[in-house]
Amino acid sequence: MGGEESFRTRTLPMQPDTVAPDGSDVRLLLEVDGGGLAHFELAPGRTSVAVTHRTVEEIWYFLRGHGEMWRRRGPHEEVVEVLAGICVTIPLSTHFQFRAFAGEPLAALGATIPRWPGEEEAIVVDGPWEPTAETAAGPSGEP
Repeated sequence: MGGEESFRTRTLPMQPDTVAPDGSDVRLLLEVDGGGLAHFELAPGRTSVAVTHRTVEEIWYFLRGHGEMWRRRGPHEEVVEVLAGICVTIPLSTHFQFRAFAGEPLAALGATIPRWPGEEEAIVVDGPWEPTAETAAGPSGEP
């Protein structure tokens, strides 16, 4: 690759890099041309803001905690229990929301395909639960 940087290594940051549009804490890991990897964490007892993405799909692998994830795409809708070892997909145009039960944070690794383009990617939608997570826009995504 003619002297270009071809390898990157990163340790999971101790503090979040940002807050996602859904209200979860985000620790950025690495990106390649086709996608990226991040660590998402939602505080115990919190419920995210329901969102959908404009252009990206995601795969999440839960590392710790216990909670539920709601997903709806077209006529298909479901709520699944999530905890360490569960892997879920969030296909393009899926509306989704998640919540952490009491006890410990709900944490997942998320692969974003393609790379996350920026804050305008997420669109707030109606979900089944009242959101309680703090977003950059304020409580429950309200400005």
